Amino acid sequence: MTLLIGTDEAGYGPNLGPLLVAATAWRVAAPAEDAEAALAKAMLEVDAATGAGRSTPLWADSKQIYRGGAGFDRLERGVLIGLGLASGGLPGSWAELAESVGPISPQTGCRNEWEDLATLTLPREAEAAECIDRVMAVRDLLARHGVVLERVACRGIYPGEFNALLERGLNKSDILSAATLDLAAGLRAVGPDEPAIVWCDRHGGRKRYGGLVARHFDAALVQQLEETPARSAYLVPVGDRPPMQACRIEFCVGGESRAPVALASMAAKYARELSMQAFNSFWADRLPGLRPTAGYPTDALRWRHDAAAAVEQSHVAADDLWRRA
Repeated sequence: MTLLIGTDEAGYGPNLGPLLVAATAWRVAAPAEDAEAALAKAMLEVDAATGAGRSTPLWADSKQIYRGGAGFDRLERGVLIGLGLASGGLPGSWAELAESVGPISPQTGCRNEWEDLATLTLPREAEAAECIDRVMAVRDLLARHGVVLERVACRGIYPGEFNALLERGLNKSDILSAATLDLAAGLRAVGPDEPAIVWCDRHGGRKRYGGLVARHFDAALVQQLEETPARSAYLVPVGDRPPMQACRIEFCVGGESRAPVALASMAAKYARELSMQAFNSFWADRLPGLRPTAGYPTDALRWRHDAAAAVEQSHVAADDLWRRA
């Protein structure tokens, strides 16, 4: 048995709204060297059986699924199916989603901008009955290949907390790396005695991660396997156990073709989109006609200019609204 963990983020670039980081953990009945191929084979059957295909897989990079505000129903369906596989049920509200995946609500700073999340019901566009039917079908298909989706975990970092971490001396890349590796280390505990492979994206162009891996995985010894422009890879031993039980951690670009990373990408995007819907609703109530924003730099500047009067009247502190670079 091998544990496969995929991680990804949504909202690394924007100035408005949260940074969302997600990770998924899968068990595959295969040795580490064969686990990725075994999972890929299982996913081909899943996509064929669920009506998806090579061009429209069930789980893919969120940028492929949700483009220009279109495709939210498909994004939501894929995430809810994943959550159903991991937890046995679908969340019916933001609170239930947070209970399932972890801390995705604001932890510090202004909470009012996201107050609509407290009454948010799910799903928004996908059909719950269809999702439940697909959960059952996908679970059976994966089981035939010895694959189980164990957990989907997320972490939201909102502007107030993000800026506080910058004040402590971290940069954007540090914040992303810490949140990602904390999630991955937590999911590693799903199978601590099993061999594991963790896939992460490159974080802000960083090439060396050995120290971060050692810190977040509480490992006295981390073996550097590769540090090149294409990939950085490390091996984390498991005490005195044989090397085949070690955890391999890779940082590379383009990992969304792997189902664990793809579902993490979609889960992060889903939670962020829900939070931004609440954000835009809050400010539109205070300034009718205000165009919504996804929070990315150019449009965020436009939004900040258009919303200036409403922001001033609401007495929202700059650091609770605007994520600094």
